[in-house]
Amino acid sequence: MTRYREMIRLLNQGISQRNIALSCPCSRNTISKVAARVKEIALKWPLAPEMTDADLEKLLLGGQKPEAERVMPDWEKIRREMLRKGVTLKLLWMEYVEEAKTNHRIPLMYSRFCDHFREFMNVEHATMHIARKPGERIEVDWAGQTIDVVDRDTGETLPASLFVAVCSFSLYTYVTACLSQDLDNWIQCHVDMFRFFAGVPQMIVPDNLKTGVDRIEPGAIVLNRTYEEMAEHYGTAIVPARVRHPKDKPNVEGTVKIVSTWILSALRNHKFFTLADLNAEIKTRLKAFNEKPFHKKEGSRFSVFLGEEKPFLAPLPAAHFEPSQWKTATVQFNYHIEVDKMHYSVPYEYIKQVVDVRLTRNVIEIFDHQKRIASHLRLTGRPGQYSTQELHMPEDHQKYLEWDSKRFLDWGAKIGPSTVQALKAILASHKIEQQAYRACMGLLKLADKYTANRLENATAKALSYTSSPSFKNIKNILVSGLDKPDADTPPKADSNAASFGFTRGAAYYGGDHS
Repeated sequence: MTRYREMIRLLNQGISQRNIALSCPCSRNTISKVAARVKEIALKWPLAPEMTDADLEKLLLGGQKPEAERVMPDWEKIRREMLRKGVTLKLLWMEYVEEAKTNHRIPLMYSRFCDHFREFMNVEHATMHIARKPGERIEVDWAGQTIDVVDRDTGETLPASLFVAVCSFSLYTYVTACLSQDLDNWIQCHVDMFRFFAGVPQMIVPDNLKTGVDRIEPGAIVLNRTYEEMAEHYGTAIVPARVRHPKDKPNVEGTVKIVSTWILSALRNHKFFTLADLNAEIKTRLKAFNEKPFHKKEGSRFSVFLGEEKPFLAPLPAAHFEPSQWKTATVQFNYHIEVDKMHYSVPYEYIKQVVDVRLTRNVIEIFDHQKRIASHLRLTGRPGQYSTQELHMPEDHQKYLEWDSKRFLDWGAKIGPSTVQALKAILASHKIEQQAYRACMGLLKLADKYTANRLENATAKALSYTSSPSFKNIKNILVSGLDKPDADTPPKADSNAASFGFTRGAAYYGGDHS
């Protein structure tokens, strides 16, 4: 209730309206109206002892209805509505006013509406924090403290880091251990986190760690591409906390400290031989932690999450995100790129262009300016394998390609017949001729390093061993010098050395030094 009696007392003492507004508290506009009304009805201080606050309010309001006659909203309903996305107290007041006018009732003014709601929250939900809405954000971080996992075979201790995720509204917490804080584990922890919460928040708030943020530019934070791709897959936003601003993610910062005591310190005397054993124990203790009752309000992390936050999380996509890596590669003249020592074809129009490559566990995707131009099953096993799609091959290689088998053979003919024969063998060793171009180019480039004469000798030497020499065979011959004419000839005895005996004589070596 507005403190009219105190306002009149302070006005009588000559206190400024600004200071009275701060003392009561209320708006300066209210003080101004009360002062004008007191002057109008010539109300003097002290007031008559029999005048109650209700009588004073009626006297000052004049023709206005006292607050006691105004309709009060359902404050519990207002509280629940405030939890919904985009809902503000101003909007709820406007809806309340429209409803009151429809029922021919007198509503509260906005300032009194806010005062009453604040009082309701202080009394009924003393510790309820409504700055964060349910389903709005999840804060994530690595715990600073680690726990050891012992290798059963070697006895080596491996430090495991804890990934901690906290729902900002309910404080419902997810924790898991990893043996590394690299990008793969960071992404996988997020995937498991979404599965644990069975939903997706509007935003994820991480720290500015290197696995999530590539670099910080003036006025912008550049996220790791894989991390950004994960956020797009789940339909959420990544909003990193500012550098050296832990209050941007206070819930996870506080929970990390609690988790360090509740889980890490409690497990200090336990010995774990596998990461799975450690995470199984963490899962058990995490369940007890989330179901532990709050000290200053009703419920627990789990009950608040289940009852008030989970309904506001977006649903999970049909498939979980598959972690990927991004690389760049240049399309070679045989319209293939090399990734992890394997070769994948792209349309021949992209020869000599730099493309982006997305690698997952089973698939290789190739992009040019965000447009996917090729996709292959990822090759495994022996290095040097080719995955070639016929649609990527030009109809007429001589028309579209600068390099072809004839050009390699013409170039080899300038070196010698053995080189030409070796080139033919290399070209014939591949199912698709273009797959051999890289080896042919490498072979001919050896002439620049070792001279054309040595290359011709090396190919002749290789052909004497096998009819199908490889680039590697010929290169090894050059590196070891087996191509040189005297490589297989045993060293000749020195004729001058043979004409002379031992200078010291046999007696010296026999022990007689006289």
